[in-house]
Order: sequence, then C-alpha cells, then structure tokens
Amino acid sequence: MEKLKPLMQMKKITKSFPGVNALEEVDLEAYAGEVLALLGENGAGKSTLMKILSGVYKKDDGQIFLEGKEVSIQGIKDAEALGIAIIHQELSLFRNLTVYENIFLGNEITNSFTGKLNKSLMKKRTVEYLKEIGCTLNPNTIIKDINVGEMQMVEIVKAVSKKSKIIVMDEPTTALTDVETQKLFEVMRKLKSQGIAIIYITHRMDEIFEICDKVEVLRDGKYIGSTDVDKVTKDDLITMMVGRKLDEQFPHIEMPSGDTMLEIKGLSYGNRIKDISFDVKKGEILGLAGLMGAGRTEVAKLIFGEFKKSSGEILIEGKKVEINSPKAAIKAGIAYLSEDRKQEGLNLNMTTGQNMTLCALKQYENKFLMIDSKKEREATKEYIKKLSIKTTGPDQIIKNLSGGNQQKVIISKWLMINPNILIVDEPTRGIDVGAKKEIYEILNKLKQEGKAIIVISSDMPEILGITDRIIVMNEGRITGEIKRSEASQEAVMKYALNIKELPMRGDK
Repeated sequence: MEKLKPLMQMKKITKSFPGVNALEEVDLEAYAGEVLALLGENGAGKSTLMKILSGVYKKDDGQIFLEGKEVSIQGIKDAEALGIAIIHQELSLFRNLTVYENIFLGNEITNSFTGKLNKSLMKKRTVEYLKEIGCTLNPNTIIKDINVGEMQMVEIVKAVSKKSKIIVMDEPTTALTDVETQKLFEVMRKLKSQGIAIIYITHRMDEIFEICDKVEVLRDGKYIGSTDVDKVTKDDLITMMVGRKLDEQFPHIEMPSGDTMLEIKGLSYGNRIKDISFDVKKGEILGLAGLMGAGRTEVAKLIFGEFKKSSGEILIEGKKVEINSPKAAIKAGIAYLSEDRKQEGLNLNMTTGQNMTLCALKQYENKFLMIDSKKEREATKEYIKKLSIKTTGPDQIIKNLSGGNQQKVIISKWLMINPNILIVDEPTRGIDVGAKKEIYEILNKLKQEGKAIIVISSDMPEILGITDRIIVMNEGRITGEIKRSEASQEAVMKYALNIKELPMRGDK
C-alpha cells in the first residue's frame, strides 16, 4: 500500500531572536484529514514554529512544502492565500462587530455593479458556513454578546470561509467548559472529514488521546520526535517534553491540621453568591471546585475586596475584618493570583523585576522616600533564584517569558508582601507539565510554612491531586465538602451538578 504523502512539510526550520535560538532545524509534517498534536513545554518553540507557518514571523533558514511544492511565506496574506489559517489563544475578533462582519473582515464581498458591500450575500454565506459545522448562531449577533465557545466557532468559520487546507489551533480549550470543548471536538471531526489538516497545540494531555491522530514533541527549540497517538502513553509524552521522568505529577504533602486561619460566614453578593460559609486552616490547601459560572472566582474576589459583599463576615485568626478593597485585603495578609494573569496579574510592558515588586515597593524606600534600586534589584534576583524563574534577569520584559515563568513572577510578587492567606485562581492554566509540577512544589513549600491556601481549578486531576479538602459550588452556593480520602471525579461532579443521591432500588 502506497504511503500517504504529507499535505504540508516544514524542513530544518531555524529561527533566532536577539540572545535566543528559538528553533534549530525543526521538521514537521501535517496530513490531510488528521489532527497533529504539537507538544512541548512553554518556550519549546511551538508558537514560533506556527507563527512562521502562518506568516507572522519569517524563518531564518529551512524550507516549507505544500502538496509537494516548495512555497515562500513572507507574510500573513501569503499564508492565507496558500490556505493556512491560525486561531490564536487570544481570540482576534472585534467585539463590537457582528458575527458576519468578523468572518468577512478583510475579505468583504462587494456588489460588482455598485461596489458597495453585499451584506445580504455575506450573511447568507455566514449561515451556510455555520451550518457546515453544526452552529446555529445568528450572523447579526454582536460578538460581545456571545460566549467564548461560540467565539471559537466564529474563528473556525473565518478559517473555513478562506478555504483553508491547514488550520492551526493554539490552546483552543483554555477558557472553554467541558460541554464547549466537546462541541469543539465535534467540529474538528467534521473538518477532518472534509480533508482539512489540523495542528493542535495544547497542554491538556487527556485531549491529545481523545481528538489527535499524531503527535510531535519539541524541546528547547529542537525536534524531539513524532509518532501515532495510539503508540504512546501519557508518561512517554511527558518524558519527551521535559527530558526526564516526572515521578509524581501531583506531589502532595500530608500535614497535621493547624488552627483556623480564615473563616467565611454567610458571605453573599447579590444573586450571584448566596450564603457561603467555610474555613481554611494553617498549612492547608483547600480546593474550590465547580463548573464555569458556579461562582468560584466571585468568592475569591469578595475575599480579596475586588467585589463588595452584600452580607456576611470574614474572620482572620478568629477576628472579624472589614475588607472593602484589595488594599485592605493586602493589609490583612491576603494575596490573590487572578485566573487572567495577562490582564489582571501582570504589566506586560514592564520588566520582570518591576512586576515582582509592584505590591512591595514600600519595603524598598530609603529615608528620602525614594526607591532603593540596589535593594530592590537584590530582592528580585533572590526570588528569581528561589523560584527557578527562567529569565535573563530582572531587566527582561515580562511578556517575553513563557507562561509558566510569568506565573512564577506573579507568585513572587505576592510572596514579597509575605501573606498568610493565598488565593490562587487557575494556577496552571496554559502551562506545560514541567512548570505545573514546579508550581505545585512552590504551593507545598508555602503550605509547610503554615500558609492557608485556596486553589480554584477547572482541571479535575489537579484539584484532586494537590488539595487536602475540596469545597464544591453550584450556582453561587456550596453544595458539598469532600475530604481528600473520599475525593473522586464522580464525587466532585455530583456536587458540581447538584445531583441528589438516587433512591435505592425498592424505595418508594
């Protein structure tokens, strides 16, 4: 039987940036009607390789072939003309435009006689494209009025409308619910059946075995290997990615129960949070679980003073505290790592060091109330070393760090104020397996120091693996509490869906 020829080949692709060798003679092949998982730790070169394919970057060396013929991709328009589309992790839709306007932006259909926009034809085509992937969105709907899952569908239709043969998806499920993720997978299967090649970048290992046919691994800008998904295990892939075995993906430390550090009594926030009560002890990691929209982040922001409670009390070490602002929360010894590190956790145009000391500048003031730069710099170097942050130094611009290292910088920022209570919202979202384990180990060290930690996570293995106890929410209420010894995915989901116990057979 004749071996199938790849639809697209990248051969010996090389790319350097000042001081960084991003890619070194990397190969990649994509086949029509298949999903290729492109794996690697943050900084491995995945996004750089895909930006070269989609025309965002120009390669320094190497060749790209499409259907056996060498092609030159000098920009985004070249890639689009060749049938290559990329859906970035940060969706590129214009929120104030309609669905059909976003789909045809830059490729508008005009009336051949008048030269005016043919809106009716664009709307008709939009409906046809949406129908192809099983989506019933109205073409006139404004983008800001739809959810993230539907935005993904619009991005896919944009690619389909341009007759794309190859679609790159960069972390497409990061902000999706489980239901939205399954809908995306249904659409991907339809695209496969139409002969489209999909290159899929993800850090979620379970998704690889559910939707992908082949897998390729990069490490430190080099090609490590590729194979069929059904010929490898999760452990094999992790070893290829990090270059070593991870003995335990979710390290957990047993600690004796300490005194109560934080106590929440009857906390409410309009109709969104209803009569929430729980506590967190010193040296404990408490998991806060639930489906998207359950109210977990709202609870975190109430405790941190970003939202103002309607009623209820917050007690720290048995004493009632009034927290009406993040400033008051910080003063009370509370730190909050937001789920959206780029929008709420970092200033991307500042340096690594400047981001670290944002909340602790008073510590570095001299007697003239000026910042002692030398003292500040020494502190940032200490945390870079302590948390093993991969950076050229305190002066490196934060946006040039990988996701995992950015997250460590945010943790450093909060550790500098020495909080007693740490709330961590989606701590490893969009982070590779090696960096995930490093962050778990940081949380364990803080636990050993007697900190009270709340972890909010949509990653079920993570919430089960690193916590001592789990509180589950549904529609703004606590529906269950689970001890670590009794925790399971089924137990969490029962409370997350607020499913009551089924009656025993024979019960009336």
